[in-house]
Amino acid sequence: MDSNEQKPQETVGGENKESTNTNAEKNATVSENETSQSSEKVINSTENQASEVTNPIEEEASLAEEKVDNKISEESLIEEDSDSEESNKEPQEEIDEENAEDAEDSDNQKRHFIPMLDYHAMSIENLVGELQRLVKNEKIQAINKHVGSIRDEFNQKYNEIFEQKKEEFIEGGGNEIDFRYSSIAKRQFNEVYREYREKRDSYYKDLEKTLKLNLENRLAIIEELKALVNVEEDMNTTYTNFKDLQERWRNAGPVPRTSYNDVWRTYHHHVEIFYDFLHLNRELRDLDFKHNLEEKTKLVLRAEELTQEPDLGKAFRELQTLHKIWKEEIGPVAKEQREEIWERFSNATKTLHQRRKDNQLEIEASYEKNLLKKQGLIAEIINVANTVTDNHRGIQKQIKEIESLREAFFKAGRVPQKVNEETWSAFKEAVRGFNRKKNSFYKNLKKDQHENLEKKKALLGLAVALKDSDDFDMATPEMKRIQAEWKKIGHVPRKYSDKIWKEFKDACNHYFDRIHSKRNASQQKEFENLQKKTECLNRLKDFVLTGDSKKDMETVKGFIEEWKGYGHIPYNKRHINSKFNKIIDALFKKLNISRHEAELMKYGDRIKQLANTEDESAIRSERSYIKKKIEESKAEIRQLENNLQFFSNASEDNPLVKDVIKNINKQKDALETWQGKLKNLNILKNNIGKESAKPENHSEEE
Repeated sequence: MDSNEQKPQETVGGENKESTNTNAEKNATVSENETSQSSEKVINSTENQASEVTNPIEEEASLAEEKVDNKISEESLIEEDSDSEESNKEPQEEIDEENAEDAEDSDNQKRHFIPMLDYHAMSIENLVGELQRLVKNEKIQAINKHVGSIRDEFNQKYNEIFEQKKEEFIEGGGNEIDFRYSSIAKRQFNEVYREYREKRDSYYKDLEKTLKLNLENRLAIIEELKALVNVEEDMNTTYTNFKDLQERWRNAGPVPRTSYNDVWRTYHHHVEIFYDFLHLNRELRDLDFKHNLEEKTKLVLRAEELTQEPDLGKAFRELQTLHKIWKEEIGPVAKEQREEIWERFSNATKTLHQRRKDNQLEIEASYEKNLLKKQGLIAEIINVANTVTDNHRGIQKQIKEIESLREAFFKAGRVPQKVNEETWSAFKEAVRGFNRKKNSFYKNLKKDQHENLEKKKALLGLAVALKDSDDFDMATPEMKRIQAEWKKIGHVPRKYSDKIWKEFKDACNHYFDRIHSKRNASQQKEFENLQKKTECLNRLKDFVLTGDSKKDMETVKGFIEEWKGYGHIPYNKRHINSKFNKIIDALFKKLNISRHEAELMKYGDRIKQLANTEDESAIRSERSYIKKKIEESKAEIRQLENNLQFFSNASEDNPLVKDVIKNINKQKDALETWQGKLKNLNILKNNIGKESAKPENHSEEE
């Protein structure tokens, strides 16, 4: 039954009021007493509340804008309890409360049409952007729940970042009391949220005065309505005054939501009392009852149609409007029809409400699926945290993997409210577990990098000391060793990396640029020598023996001496020496000079070079080289002769035997040549020794 139509029946005691003036007077007396009590109840309840307008989030005023709190705010808990209570409310009670809020300001209805986005999946930067959009573009009184949800998600995500940064600071050796963290997103959020609160407070402050006056006006209209049943005047005049009061009531404006339902119940209560009083003029009353029944029937039919509306949100919002019209714009119907018409309207309301509850159960089932997803993601994060690698590249890869899992967690959707905090805590702990191990690695890495820095500083000092050295034989291999050692040393702190590398590179480049400069000059000389040798080779090719052996021998020796005098040529052009020696060997053969004699003759030029330098160390080095070759030849001959013994029963015509004998003879010729070179070298050494001894002997004679 309509809540607006039930109470009057109880108030008037359910008596039959269709007969006499005596009954009418009795009813008027009873109604007046009970109406007076009802009005006093409304006035008493509103006296304490008329001076204050319900502010949906008034408790937020004490929110510390700059303070970071790890716990869910009391406001969030209040909202959660409120959500839980709403799910258990009767359909009529829920609709009455929604209409009370909408009635406070017509713009309040816009909150139903502002989409509630998935704030959980947004980053803190996107949350700030969405808050800015709402505060700038929407009615301030219509975004209360949106702002509250954004605030809770922002604080949750910001707290996670804050705790992570604090852990890194402490693990890096910092003192917790010295920790400071500045976030641009946090500052922007506080600025926009402060703007929202200022607009909201200003709005409710202005609204409070208006609502208070409207409430007082409506209460005054109720008092006038009460008085109509006691006025002794023509019934038509009384009815006209009643219609005037109804019109004034319709235009009286909104009242505080806390007083809305009580005020309307009281008003309807006295309207019905008036209609009961009006039974003396049945024609007027029945016309109103008929009109009201027609209008309420239209509302019932539309409510029944809404039970099939696919869009539940749209259907419920329209149902609220129907209830608002039922309560605020349409009067009562005949008593015998009140129960039936209200029952139809109430049943349609309950049916739609049940659809909403069923839909909510489906949503909660999807929350359970989201919970499983999030639990799986948490397990993956824990698995990564338990297998943190021990190298920079690997950890950087794992950091990206953790970021991907975090993003998937936030996009996985909402979970059941009862496990929300537990799930969030498990997620934060899993991420922190990884971060602790990551930070520990980089803390140790930082120590290693400082040790590497000291090693590279030492190498830099050596490179700087050698960069201007003229002892290239000593400095070049040392510089190459330093460079190789540098490559083996790991990373250094980033802020020193570029500077120390530039200094080291400059020192190395300076040294090797000097070498290249000298080498370029040397290469120029080598190309000049190559040109001269090429001309000498061409003249040698054109040389023809005259038949005078002695003269021809001197000419050939002249070519050899000229060739040796030109010095080094480029390495990749050394094949020209082979061409020269091949022609010389052919000429010696024509002059009947043995290979042994030819080699010693060529070596004579080397003897002259050593004699001119009088470098004893060079002579000693040459003697060591020749002795080594002599020993190698002797060893090769012994090995070949031992091999020959395996063929003792073989014929000398055997190819293998012939090959071994050939190699033995070749090595003996080589041995004879090396021994001849050593003999000439010993003669040179003795001559130099005699020359150096002459001054001493001369001194002794004196």
